[in-house]
Amino acid sequence: MNSYNEELFQEKAELLKALAHPIRLCIVKGLLENGGCNVTHMKNCLNAPQSTISQHLQKLKSLGIIKGERNGLEINYTVANPLVRDLVKVLFKE
Repeated sequence: MNSYNEELFQEKAELLKALAHPIRLCIVKGLLENGGCNVTHMKNCLNAPQSTISQHLQKLKSLGIIKGERNGLEINYTVANPLVRDLVKVLFKE
């Protein structure tokens, strides 16, 4: 049996906590379905204020779940963590 690695379990728990919020989960699922998008697109899909979406994006970015690439004045976000891709696919498997 593997020994308990507190740091590893804490890291995985933080990842799950981030995904446990409905808006963040919706953002990640949408990014996977669309191959990435910008905040304006997310705002229209989620029907939430841009400030709210930006706060959730910052949380996801800080944990390495997503990444943003600047394209002129816009930032296009994509899912950066392969584990998250797999988790979301399992959660929404039909």
